[in-house]
Amino acid sequence: MVQPRLAERGQTAPASPIRRLRPFAVQAERRGVHVHHLNIGQPDLPTPQVMLDAYRGFDADVVAYSPSEGHDAYREDLAASYAELDLHGQAPVRADQIVVTTGGSEALIFAIAAVCDPGDQLLVAEPYYTNYRGMAHILGVGVTALTTHVDQGFRIDPAAVEAALTAQTRAFVLTSPGNPTGAVVAREDLLAIADICRERGIFLIADEVYRDFVYTEDGSLDHAATALGLPDFDEHAIVIDSVSKRYSACGARIGCLISRNPAVVAAAIRFAQARLSPPTVDQLAAHAALSTPRRWLREAITTYRLRRDALIAGLRTIEGVQVPTPRGAFYLIADLPVTDAEAFATFLLREFELDGETVMLAPAEGFYASPGLGRSQVRIAYVLDVPKLERCVEILRAGLAAWQARASHG
Repeated sequence: MVQPRLAERGQTAPASPIRRLRPFAVQAERRGVHVHHLNIGQPDLPTPQVMLDAYRGFDADVVAYSPSEGHDAYREDLAASYAELDLHGQAPVRADQIVVTTGGSEALIFAIAAVCDPGDQLLVAEPYYTNYRGMAHILGVGVTALTTHVDQGFRIDPAAVEAALTAQTRAFVLTSPGNPTGAVVAREDLLAIADICRERGIFLIADEVYRDFVYTEDGSLDHAATALGLPDFDEHAIVIDSVSKRYSACGARIGCLISRNPAVVAAAIRFAQARLSPPTVDQLAAHAALSTPRRWLREAITTYRLRRDALIAGLRTIEGVQVPTPRGAFYLIADLPVTDAEAFATFLLREFELDGETVMLAPAEGFYASPGLGRSQVRIAYVLDVPKLERCVEILRAGLAAWQARASHG
């Protein structure tokens, strides 16, 4: 009997640093240790009531397919919702420029597949959302990285973007606010990046899932600059969006791809037809979420800002920890006084506890494409309340002390 052979693509697919250590967390919990999950961006804020009511109110006799591109009524109202953004005089978004997807992840896959052939390259700014690499790998697309630095607040320098482009680069994937860094791209930098994309004939895939989560000095609501507001850029811009983080509804799995380039949208619709349709009931809930009171988002951003400030203040009291203040999203990258952050994170789960508690971190090396970078860094998601975050800081402080004492004893 001849054994079937797994494809090299399946054997070499990268594991997620966000979830890779989960088996150790499960073992810790089975030992009775309470694990504080700082590794994953799962908000703990209640999903808006209008969204929950839509789920509970579904009473059709059949859960039927939706159109491949999404329900027309949802797309119409979703398009209208983008009028809240400052588009700087650019045309409003139309419903036929939106393809509803199964989460923002599918929108990213559609975008990459629409503009890249196998062997082409994506440019990303590292540290980057780790699943970009996984999605590119599935499609046979390579990843080229330009490195941003903790001591510069992870700013993406347009000149570095231009220098990193190769003849095989087909698109630059840009996240703002950033996951995992929380960095926000200033509009002037976005305009400069758009100039480069136009001159080099490449696409900008703008991941704007965290667009609303920007922390202003006066606490007012603001948005990160959107690629939809760039002049003379309709042929190049592809925007990715999702309900997951905006409405604390990660399990709803509704996202969208937006582009004013009709060829991009047509390609995305063909991909969408191949997978049949996005979730029917979840679209109804996502549609209802558009009527979420503005105060809900304002209160959510205030909550995350308080958490960010408490976590930053606590981390900076730990000797050897370096952490910039993120301006958006709800993540940060912390540089720890360790040489192997993954080994340390594993130690916290397998061997360490403080009065029956420990923390789960995401080792940051997996958020880099360049070998060897991020080995002393971790990503932390501040999705727990302030008292829990303060407790996590104390657990981390004690864990680092125990790790260093262990190392000193050989």
